[in-house]
Amino acid sequence: MASILAEFFDREKNMRYEQIHRFIPITLFLLALSISSENSFVYAQTQFERRPITNEAWLEPFPPVRIIGNLYHVGTNNLASYLITTPEGHILVNTGAYDSAELIRANIEELGFVFEDIKILLTQQAHWDHVADLAAIKRTTGARMLAHEDDVAALEDGGNTDYRFPEGRGTHFEPVMVDEQLQDGDTIELGGTIITLHHHGGHTRGASSFTFDSVDDDGEIYSVLIVNMGSINNGVSLLDMPGFPDIANAFESTYAAQKSLSRTTDVWVSSHSNHFDLHEKFSPGEAYDPSRFIDPEGYREKISFYENAYLTQFQQEREQASE
Repeated sequence: MASILAEFFDREKNMRYEQIHRFIPITLFLLALSISSENSFVYAQTQFERRPITNEAWLEPFPPVRIIGNLYHVGTNNLASYLITTPEGHILVNTGAYDSAELIRANIEELGFVFEDIKILLTQQAHWDHVADLAAIKRTTGARMLAHEDDVAALEDGGNTDYRFPEGRGTHFEPVMVDEQLQDGDTIELGGTIITLHHHGGHTRGASSFTFDSVDDDGEIYSVLIVNMGSINNGVSLLDMPGFPDIANAFESTYAAQKSLSRTTDVWVSSHSNHFDLHEKFSPGEAYDPSRFIDPEGYREKISFYENAYLTQFQQEREQASE
């Protein structure tokens, strides 16, 4: 009898051992999946055609930069993303090209902020190099997406809507649903920060700039401008653009409005690092110094540069049309 009982308990022990060891890999897999999901993004909920990235600086990591007060550059070497921090959560302006979300997260966390505390997403233009990861970030953080009404269609169809391509450009980034459509002069408020949207159409139909006041460490209040420059896309005709018939008027209004803002702006940055000469004004490792971004003359020069490019192209097109 004793030998029978011993054999029975040995079988039970072996069965339990096998069950436990079959269960452990499943448990470890689920645990790893859980940990991974907490620190990663879920991409590509809809199919789209990725465009080749020919500018390596678009995805080249760049350390976060405190611009002034509660404004931080958290983008890549060339594509600017901005974090505006508040006591009630944060605002992210722009992402970047594909796979930029991880770089943005790393910069935000290096600054000591919590990525999931992003409450509002904004964009300056509905081109894939500035919005490609908005959908992934929105899904991860639960943030609300706000955009100018004239860029909503492009954001929600993944860039298929583009005035240069009346028949459609094709979906080439993950569509992101817009929670609130904005117009010129509308304000976005969070945690005591009030941001005003300025419609600066031309580069895209709903191209936007943003202004707000930021308080520096010394208590001084500075007027900040995140400007979308009025550059002209390749393939654009100023006199014959069926998808955007009033494009010339849009650009002229944008240059006039941006020149007007120079009278009230203390600190300015833009959607591309080279637009506001970030790498000439700041080198990684340098101490916080907001005065480097107080550059009214540089701002006026940039606006004049893009306006002169517009006037040159406009004149060339007029001459060609009269031949």
